[in-house]
Amino acid sequence: MTAFTAYFDGGCPLCSKEIAHYRRIDKAGSIHWVDITDDGGALAEAGIDRTDAMRRIHAKETDGRILTGVPAFVAIWRRLPGYRRLATLVEGLRLVRPLDWGYARFADWRLKRRCKDGACILTPRDV
Repeated sequence: MTAFTAYFDGGCPLCSKEIAHYRRIDKAGSIHWVDITDDGGALAEAGIDRTDAMRRIHAKETDGRILTGVPAFVAIWRRLPGYRRLATLVEGLRLVRPLDWGYARFADWRLKRRCKDGACILTPRDV
């Protein structure tokens, strides 16, 4: 069985701050964190498109399933002390889909801002 892995955009100040918080409380080391701006081939190995990973957070479950967006966050929260109840609440109230809809819009906006003026290399369809 492989480790649970979270892939994040380390070049995004907001993303980096949030992940730094999660890393501090992940004292058990239950999550393998991969900064996709310096991934050393981890995305390709997981079969994740780099542009998709730039757009939204991704995670790879221990069974190999790839999660994207709010489902990835919920899987991360399930592994972090202090966030397990949030994961249960979001799932129990069936908020994953509506939250994911909002997150997708925010993530698209964030990517356009982050990549303006050539700050990151994406294909024209991506921005």
